Amino acid sequence: MNKVKLGNQGLIISNIGLGCMGMTGFGDADMYGKTDEKEAIATIHRSLELGGNFLDTADLYGPFKNEQLIAKAIDGHRDQYIIATKFGWEIDDNDKVTWAINGSKDYIKKAVERSLKNLKTDYIDLYYMHRLDKNTPIEETVEAMTELVKEGKVGYIGLSEVSSETVKRAHAVHPITAVQSEFSLFERTVEEKGVIKTLNELGIGFVTYSPLGRGFLSGQIRSINDLPENDFRRGIPRFQEQYFHKNIELVEAIESLAKEKNISASQLALAWIISKGIIPIPGTKRRKYLEQNIEASTIVLSEADLQKLESIVPLGTDTGATYDEFGMGLLDY
Repeated sequence: MNKVKLGNQGLIISNIGLGCMGMTGFGDADMYGKTDEKEAIATIHRSLELGGNFLDTADLYGPFKNEQLIAKAIDGHRDQYIIATKFGWEIDDNDKVTWAINGSKDYIKKAVERSLKNLKTDYIDLYYMHRLDKNTPIEETVEAMTELVKEGKVGYIGLSEVSSETVKRAHAVHPITAVQSEFSLFERTVEEKGVIKTLNELGIGFVTYSPLGRGFLSGQIRSINDLPENDFRRGIPRFQEQYFHKNIELVEAIESLAKEKNISASQLALAWIISKGIIPIPGTKRRKYLEQNIEASTIVLSEADLQKLESIVPLGTDTGATYDEFGMGLLDY
């Protein structure tokens, strides 16, 4: 796999990362169906074998179970991986998620020590603010993150799901290496809102989660019944009746174009993202899908290919929100 610069602060990563969220459950529920720790660890190892060194997690996932899984997977090989984790969703001293966002200095100090312990490491390569704490000035949050860099506990800092204005204010305090937001053929809000333009102007890297549209672009979902009963996607608008069948039609058109190139729809969707200089972190917990995703890093799309693809799902296409009303309200747009 190609290694690329993420932002202009010196961080080098593989041009496709591995989103690890789905490898562990969340409380009593699974995020994307049943989990298998042995296969998840094998998937992380296989990623490294193929040149993929960029793992994405967060303290929220589990909570803590995901970071602990990664610690087990990378044991003895910490220096070969680039680990990105996040803070912000408040988790109390009883390990319960309060569903508030906390970007205060005191909470950040507590959160980073907890993540270091769970990851069994003394440093985090890339530390993201998971969501904006609208009750704490972004300058205060970034100042606290800067202290972690000075202390050697964090290498680079990032933000997630933030507006251009927030990025500019944060970057004025300390150079931001990366912003992570949802982006795919099905979700281009950050492009519409000018966030990507701002990142390019400031030399900040862009990492996209859910690059396959929450799994729609994998082609594996044909009806709502294809999702496990406790899958959280059943509760979000994109998978509801109002949007579902229209989205399937879009997927079929994308699959048709992919077939012409003898690749899968998911590989086409990932290659489109990579062509824009964006780092996708498709989430998977199985080696089979990991290998397919990594193959997308070798696909070169022509300008004609890109135009055909974007004509299927033009900028501004409404494929349905990917969070419920509460989740959408926490985005900084």
